[in-house]
Amino acid sequence: MASREVLRSVVVQQKSRIEKSGDFIERTILAEVLQAFDDNRVLIITGIRRSGKSTLLKQVMDTRVRFCYVNFEDERLLSFNAEEFEDLNEVLIEVYGAPDIYFFDEVQNVDKFETFVRRLQDSGKKVLITGSNASLLSREFGTRLTGRYRVFELYPFSFAEYLRFRKITIGKDSPYIPEEKVGLTMAFAAYREQGGMPEYLLNADEEYIKTLYDNILYRDIITRYSIRQQRLVRELVGILLSMISLPFTYNSLKKSLGLSNAITVKEYITYLSRAYLFFELSRFDYSIKKQLSSPRKIYVIDNAFSILGGFSMSPDRGRHLENIVFIELKRRGKDIFYFSGKRECDFIIKDGQRISGVIQVCYEMNDKNMEREFDGLFEAMETFQQDSGLILTNDREDTRKAGDRTVTIKPVWKWLLENELQKNA
Repeated sequence: MASREVLRSVVVQQKSRIEKSGDFIERTILAEVLQAFDDNRVLIITGIRRSGKSTLLKQVMDTRVRFCYVNFEDERLLSFNAEEFEDLNEVLIEVYGAPDIYFFDEVQNVDKFETFVRRLQDSGKKVLITGSNASLLSREFGTRLTGRYRVFELYPFSFAEYLRFRKITIGKDSPYIPEEKVGLTMAFAAYREQGGMPEYLLNADEEYIKTLYDNILYRDIITRYSIRQQRLVRELVGILLSMISLPFTYNSLKKSLGLSNAITVKEYITYLSRAYLFFELSRFDYSIKKQLSSPRKIYVIDNAFSILGGFSMSPDRGRHLENIVFIELKRRGKDIFYFSGKRECDFIIKDGQRISGVIQVCYEMNDKNMEREFDGLFEAMETFQQDSGLILTNDREDTRKAGDRTVTIKPVWKWLLENELQKNA
């Protein structure tokens, strides 16, 4: 239990820190978050640790008045419990005046925090909370605030945000001006290898990623779920990082780890997904039963983790390119699957009850792989009655027609910047 004096010290010191100005990269999601202040729902920003949630919170604060802020990651609040929220609220009123908006950072560290959030909302206050674990949306929280909250998922820098970070400006004609196009392709090559974790890009320190990786495993997985077999978790993560975009089954991983059942593997991957470190991709099938029993594919939140943390000594650029496309589709809120028939297609986009797009990803197209890539895409297009398909590559651009079907071949970097280029048109 934290004393009132400790609470006041924490609040005053944190207030002093957030009032300091900084040179922040504006996140694309900021406008959407600000628009959501117009209703009375609780706003939730989730995402992997150190992806910029606190910075985004600061950007939101800079547009607001009559607010207060608490970061529950402060070690002085480790013993804080739900019964102390009223004391904390009184301290916040003393320090900030009577706030209309409450910003809570990493509030999921407090058991039953949702009871206080509900009370604040019922009294007409706006609440915005962040958390680095999907357990933030626990059953209890969902029950107490059913239909009364909105979730925003924050990912590491997109390529457009990476360009802002590198102070590279783009206009509608940038892809057609040789000097600017070369600059964009070079920037993308760096982004493909470095990823988009803000502090890693700032410091270029590989130890930072390794420390962050350890922090996520220990705090968000091992400690949170009281896992005794720490070695198994680390071995599993190492295997997953080395097989990005490849199919797997829980049974195959069970054998690799020397376990007696696959349930443990499934639970551990669920924990890793809740921490936003990994994402599973299901094979599309009209039968849910077949879909659940089919091999899955695995992707990682940021290429830096795969390149620096995997067991493979020779990173596969094609798989890292595919990982970037997957994360971008997740960022855009797409419902995605992979297709497997006689051939494979990397991504199938589902829109409601219909398939709205098919995408194939390959680093480069040549005589050796062209037939395979086209055959997989065409099979998916025929299966789902799609007139158009997309092949994303590292640098090739073209359009191919086969009967009444059209295939667009486009560099990933240009596809990533489509929305940005449209805004600048």
